[in-house]
Amino acid sequence: MSHPVEPDDLYTLLHTPDLHLPVMLVHFDGWIDSGQSASAAINHIIGGIDAFPVATFDTEWLIDHRARRPVMHLVDGVNTGIDWPKIELIAGRDKDGNDVLVLSGAEPDHNWRSFTAAVVSLATRFRVRRMVGLGAYPAAVPHTRPCRLSVTASTPDLAVGDYANASLDVPAGVESALEKAFELAGIESLGLWAQVPHYILNAPYPTASLALVEALEGAAGVRIDPGVLAQKSITSRKRLDELVAGDSSHAEMIADLEQRQDESSRAELEMQIPDQLASEIERFLRAQGDDDLDEDNA
Repeated sequence: MSHPVEPDDLYTLLHTPDLHLPVMLVHFDGWIDSGQSASAAINHIIGGIDAFPVATFDTEWLIDHRARRPVMHLVDGVNTGIDWPKIELIAGRDKDGNDVLVLSGAEPDHNWRSFTAAVVSLATRFRVRRMVGLGAYPAAVPHTRPCRLSVTASTPDLAVGDYANASLDVPAGVESALEKAFELAGIESLGLWAQVPHYILNAPYPTASLALVEALEGAAGVRIDPGVLAQKSITSRKRLDELVAGDSSHAEMIADLEQRQDESSRAELEMQIPDQLASEIERFLRAQGDDDLDEDNA
């Protein structure tokens, strides 16, 4: 059961760097992240900004450890340590020298309002100019087309762009709660969501990770070197093409998805989920062994 807790008691400030109007990038494990595309994107970003710690959160007040258990390291029968779920705020600079904050870790289970208030307090302290959340979700799209993004934004102006947006009611994650909290604090906020072909959900999809990283330049003026993500995306595409080309019926299914995407409007596409096609292709890829995809994208 959660307990009331003051926002300032939720975190420990480790450093107070002098940052110039940073962008805060946000991603939490445990929410919608098809193909772990957003996780891979945020890890790539962290590795590319020469990051250092700014604050850590007290997950004892935020995480249900029975639902998200810590990991015990057992060596020859000896318990050598336990890794607890963590949430941390780090800082660094993009390739142009712009200051960037990254908030990542396990998605809180408890005290969401106190947590969002704590994050907004830190954002205000460091004069954050915009928050951008990263995520990925399954969609009726083929891997043979460029990865498209949708957006959740605090204002209509921020939602304008080459996004595949829709109007619907969906369960919210902490990132969505942060969007509204930042809006109330007068800080621009939006979430970028990559569309991942629903037939490869259990394998890494670096194409979506790359799309998220590249979209940050237009969405927030943050430039991150794509590095290995570009090559991984090419390798993944080739492997998927090989798997599908091995059976003409599955190639026809991909062609049908391509046609649906080419002919549908954005809103219509969001609502079209060809379940039969999805299940057939997913069965096919599982039969081929999607471990091959994991190896190619490791």
